[in-house]
Amino acid sequence: MHSARASVARFRLSLRPITSKSLTRSRLPVLPSRTLATSASTTPSRSSSSQLIYGGIIGGLTAGALSYLVGQYNQTTNSTVPSYASPQELKQAIAELQDAFGGDKNAVSTDPNLVKTHGSSENSYHPASPHSVVVRPKSTEDVVKVVNIARKYKVPLVPYSGATSLEGHFSGVASGSICVDMSSMDRIISINEADSDLDKGIPLFFPLDPGPGATIGGMIGTGCSGTNAVRYGTARAEWFLNITAVLPNGEVIKTRSRARKSAAGFDLTKLFIGAEGTLGIVTEVTLRLAPVLPTKVAMAQFPSVEHAVSAVQEILRTAHGSNIQCIELLDDHMMQAINNAGLIDHPYPVKDTLFFKIQGDPAAIEATAEVVKSIVKQHSSSRFEFARTDQEAEDLWQNRKYALVSSIASLPGSKCWTTDVCVPVSKLPQLVYETKKDLSEAGVHSTIVGHVGDGNFHALLLFRDDHELELVNQAVHRLVHRALDLEGTCTGEHGVGLGKKEYLTRELGESTVELMKTIKKAVDPLNIMNPGKLYPGLGHDSSHPKHDHS
Repeated sequence: MHSARASVARFRLSLRPITSKSLTRSRLPVLPSRTLATSASTTPSRSSSSQLIYGGIIGGLTAGALSYLVGQYNQTTNSTVPSYASPQELKQAIAELQDAFGGDKNAVSTDPNLVKTHGSSENSYHPASPHSVVVRPKSTEDVVKVVNIARKYKVPLVPYSGATSLEGHFSGVASGSICVDMSSMDRIISINEADSDLDKGIPLFFPLDPGPGATIGGMIGTGCSGTNAVRYGTARAEWFLNITAVLPNGEVIKTRSRARKSAAGFDLTKLFIGAEGTLGIVTEVTLRLAPVLPTKVAMAQFPSVEHAVSAVQEILRTAHGSNIQCIELLDDHMMQAINNAGLIDHPYPVKDTLFFKIQGDPAAIEATAEVVKSIVKQHSSSRFEFARTDQEAEDLWQNRKYALVSSIASLPGSKCWTTDVCVPVSKLPQLVYETKKDLSEAGVHSTIVGHVGDGNFHALLLFRDDHELELVNQAVHRLVHRALDLEGTCTGEHGVGLGKKEYLTRELGESTVELMKTIKKAVDPLNIMNPGKLYPGLGHDSSHPKHDHS
């Protein structure tokens, strides 16, 4: 197994997903391509790493001084709705932004189409409003300018990056808001080669692997994970070593040094992860990368989802479980949708299917494959096969990425509401069985994909009119409560945003949610950082539609 020490590169950017493939295709041209390149037959190791320091990565996250705790926690957080800028003050704020950016119309825009598309998403069905203005900073200093003008006039700020959110994270504020579009902050600041064996040509990659189009800042903001979580963990692992952020008061902080570990005070980097742009705007980040290891891709098919998920549990409990990089579930509806979409060369049998990535040296892969093959057979698998070539492996894995497009195409004239939940792995068979039964009985057209190695799955629910939309809305509500009943979470990786706020108190408890609000109020007393998201009942609360299920 390869090993590597930590290396660092600093970026200013709002990146597309940093995968081994995207690095290979020179999205980060400053890095030697041989250093970061990989292929369909390679994948990273958890044991060693390198660092990249990204600057300006989008995704306004949370920043925070935890001094709030002294004397603050016992105060009520049920404050009145904050007063934001009047229409006249909003005009003044926009004028100051235009002056601050030298009249650059690309940097500061009030184009009606732009402010609308930056404030809503075709893939989200939660309350949305257009922004008043879109600003494109190019540096931390630019972000400070924007924040200072926003707080002067009390104008809400909404960070924006890849626009892949499904829970309304970048929706505008009805009274008027400034959208901070971080897409211009995409520069590598530095690469610390002295901290890694880069000169030996060890290829590296960033293990977090969310949906196509996601950016680093958005990954931080939502606490994302993706297909590699079963092996490499989530955004809450140590893949983000530190961040630089602009706080709501215009101050700039850096959460920690570049050392691989530190016991110096609170871990403020973690405070940003999952804060959804409500505590500050992230402008730089140091990433830890992992070395690439050889992989093989395999597929197994089952008579039911329950058989497939039960096999996964047994595989991960073996001594070879650590050689499993990914385990993805596609149910029979999804397999049919992929076939019908015409996006693949060779259609698959329509059965509930697991896709595996097995990593390690050839001997480890062979031994793990034998164990996997034996276990899936015990769980009634009718088919187990490896990809025969690197290209076939890449194609096989890429087909999983067609989930959304294929699902929508499976029901002509439909739209898709995508939601996710996560439960302890032992509870996943029950959750999947009950969910598929519920969706069938409700008459909701659906497909399911899941990162089943860590208990996380996504339901893609289709609708064609308002009546079907309400059926989907109710199905999402039941799914979330079903997951919570099984000691799970309302969201495994999509985040809370607008869509999941109503479930937060039940999941975390009232005292925990009140503590979150206390932190928010201490860091952002004007409530200008992405207001209405994440915290239930805290000022300008654009509530999710309620459900009545007696």
